[in-house]
Parts: sequence; structure tokens; C-alpha cells
Amino acid sequence: MKYTIDAQGKKIGRIASQAAAVLLGKKSPTFAKNKVTADQVEIINAAKVDVTARKKEGDIYVTYTGWRGGLNQEKLGHLIERKGMKEVFRRAIYRMMPDNKLRDERIKNLSVKE
Repeated sequence: MKYTIDAQGKKIGRIASQAAAVLLGKKSPTFAKNKVTADQVEIINAAKVDVTARKKEGDIYVTYTGWRGGLNQEKLGHLIERKGMKEVFRRAIYRMMPDNKLRDERIKNLSVKE
């Protein structure tokens, strides 16, 4: 089943939590933790999401390569300029899912339209 979420005027976290629940299969009557459902999520109007200037400067995405000096930090505003809202939603939803082998398969059912 395909779910469509309109992001216009809403917060990133609210939309991401709804999308993560659908991708996990929680909305499906045949929910099983160990199965990837066929449910797909499409987020439309992603560029019109409500992001304040304070959040653009304050939210920092941190990654670490594992090597010495491999700490990378990027502000939300810079990530939006570089990759767009598509990557912001993908990261938010990806990090809301359980860290297991099925997470990469489930995130493939996400599409974001700006």
C-alpha cells in the first residue's frame, strides 16, 4: 500500500515518525518484526516544511569514520543547501528505525518529492 504525507507547514520530526511507523509495518494488520512490508511512503512538498532559522544553525549532524580525526559535523542549514530536504528526511527516518539488517531494505520504500 502507498501512503502519501504532505509536509507543507509541518515539523520534520512529526513527519519522520509517521513515515517510520509505516515503513516498519506498524500500520499493517500483518505486522511482524522480522518482515519487510510492501508499504511505501511518499513525502510531498518537502521543501515547504517548517524549519526555523534557529534550528538551521543549532541542529548538528555528527558522523564518525572510526579513524583518528574522523569526526565530521554539519549544520542542518548546510546539509539542506548541499543535498536538499530529501537527505534530511532520509536521515531522520533512517535513524528512527531499529538498527538491524532490515533497515536498509525498509528505507528503499521511501520517496521524497521537493
